[in-house]
Amino acid sequence: MDDVDAARDDLIARGVNVSEVFHYAGGPFNNSIENPRVAGRDPEGRSYFSFASFEDPDGNRWLLQEIKERLPGREWEVEARAGAMDTATLAELLHETAQHHDHYEKTHPKHNWWDWYAPYLSARQNGSTPEEASAAADRYMEKILHIPPR
Repeated sequence: MDDVDAARDDLIARGVNVSEVFHYAGGPFNNSIENPRVAGRDPEGRSYFSFASFEDPDGNRWLLQEIKERLPGREWEVEARAGAMDTATLAELLHETAQHHDHYEKTHPKHNWWDWYAPYLSARQNGSTPEEASAAADRYMEKILHIPPR
C-alpha cells in the first residue's frame, strides 16, 4: 500500500485494533538491537520503511508496509482483468477467504494457512467463483501435502 496512515485509518474505522505507525531503528526487520521498533514514520519517508501491525480474529498477525515506489523487479504482473484492489475490497476478500479456509482447516491435516490462501485469492482475482477458488486451493494443498486426490 502506498499510504500506511490511510490503510491504518481504514482498518480502525472497521473496528480493527491497529498499532501506531512505526519504523525499525536499524532498517526494516532488523531485530538485532534491543527494542528495534521506533514510534513514527521513517524519518526519511522511504518506501519499505514505515509499518503498522494488527491481528485478525484467528490470531494471525499482519504487517502493513508502506511502499510508495517499488524497487526494480518487485512489480507484480497484473492481468488486465484483475486490476488494482482497494483496501475495503481486499478486506472483504480476505474475510471470504478465511470463511472458506475454516472448513478446510477443520477437515485436513495441519498446514500453513497461507499456502491455502494464496491459490484461493489468486483464483478469485482471476474471476473464479468462491467454490471454484476453494477447489483450486484444495488441489494445490493436495499437491504440496502429497494428499491423494479424493
